[in-house]
Amino acid sequence: MLPKPCFPKRPLKVAVLGATGAVGTEIIKILDERSFPIGHLLPLASRKSAGNLQKWKNETIKIEEVNAKSFNGIDLVLASAGGSISKAWKNVILESGALLIDNSSAFRMDQGVPLVVPEVNPNDAFQHQGLIANPNCTTILLSLVLAPLTAEIPINRVIVSTYQSASGAGAMAMEELKQLSKAFLEGREEQSQVLPYSLAFNLFLHNSPLQENNYCEEEMKMANETRKIMGIPNLNFSATCVRVPVLRAHSESINIEFSKPFEVENARQILNSSPGIKLLEEFENNRFPMPTDVTGKDDVMVGRIRQDISHPNAIELWLCGDQIRKGAALNAIQIAELFLPKS
Repeated sequence: MLPKPCFPKRPLKVAVLGATGAVGTEIIKILDERSFPIGHLLPLASRKSAGNLQKWKNETIKIEEVNAKSFNGIDLVLASAGGSISKAWKNVILESGALLIDNSSAFRMDQGVPLVVPEVNPNDAFQHQGLIANPNCTTILLSLVLAPLTAEIPINRVIVSTYQSASGAGAMAMEELKQLSKAFLEGREEQSQVLPYSLAFNLFLHNSPLQENNYCEEEMKMANETRKIMGIPNLNFSATCVRVPVLRAHSESINIEFSKPFEVENARQILNSSPGIKLLEEFENNRFPMPTDVTGKDDVMVGRIRQDISHPNAIELWLCGDQIRKGAALNAIQIAELFLPKS
């Protein structure tokens, strides 16, 4: 199948696979907000959710159970139902002629599948063979910062610690955090059912499976996906990922070592003028980005940019970004927008 340079010049038929999840719901919301040219929207989910109603523009539309005929005549599929579901329907979608933009980790590292952050590597999207992968949420936020800086001075090494909200584990984890926090304040002990441990007034190292090198799957996703997006296959990279009791929006503490010293003020100016980034720094008030600053917002906020006092070639900074928006739904839609006819 040859890549399409753009979608047809007409309203599109768009399917959202996983329409009832946290990301799928946000995708539908953002499609409306950005006036994406849709003539027909098809929300798809499992049999369990079929028949439920989904708000779309000024009306409600019915959720349909995904089946082999769901993608007939569809131009674009935005999938956020998990890796197993994406793998199960991949061939059916591609054979239908639709472009599949997948939010799961199923295909991200596959050779020939572009892994795209539109502000960073938009041209990679046009090498697709019907399938484009949406990166991991923490990787998207990080790459927005790394790309404009490494364009100025090459990066030698990145060390990052993440502070990941409940939203990264989905809508059920967010609801569980609310319920367990309420129970804690009322003096009741309740066990977590969605996450392995309670996040109520607590935090724990990321719950994805540990690998042979004792890094968890989430940490290795960040390393490998960042290398692929940035086009730096040998980038020295280390991550520690943590779940924190925040409902929505992830934070990251980042140490970046360059090939030579990077003037902090120069880095500040570069980031402040880069797309998708907003600077928030009030050193006199010790006020820098917080999850509440970015919840429901498109931009990633960056602050506390400073010289690493332990290494002359390194700087440190802090960022916060909405995991559901730019970390997932918005990025997928921005990828699709690359293929819209330019007016």
